Amino acid sequence: MELLAFSPALAAHASAVAGWPGSAREVALWCGLPEFPVSPETVTGWHREDDVRPYLLLDGGEPVGYGELWLDAEEDEVELARLIVAPGRRGRGIGRTLVGGLLARALETGHAEVFLRVHPDNEVALRCYLGAGFAAVDADLAADWNAAQPVAYAWLRHVPAGSAA
Repeated sequence: MELLAFSPALAAHASAVAGWPGSAREVALWCGLPEFPVSPETVTGWHREDDVRPYLLLDGGEPVGYGELWLDAEEDEVELARLIVAPGRRGRGIGRTLVGGLLARALETGHAEVFLRVHPDNEVALRCYLGAGFAAVDADLAADWNAAQPVAYAWLRHVPAGSAA
């Protein structure tokens, strides 16, 4: 499998990524949008933000996963965001591969912290992230970060191997 930066050459896959959520609930769990289905233009529109780095996970040229890094130089942190796996490939470790690849890219940025947030009802994703070396942030910090959010997300921080959570 190969994790590639989402480029104009890969933009043709935006339709596939946009079509992966099968319901409005799945869209809400993935990216928090009220629209269903998600349009390919919405996916490519996310890429126009300077601090967003989109990636596509390919298996033999077939898109099987998508995710973004949100860079925040001011806070010296990176957030893994909008991760999704193609429906026909779920339950096969693709999510863990996607998270691992994005985490490696996040660590390469040199930012001090790597975070992600997950909808509290997305139990499958939560298990994947915990298994990939993330741990819940302090409850007070999560409450502070959730104050401006539409959902009380579960906030997770990457814990380097060998360090305390």
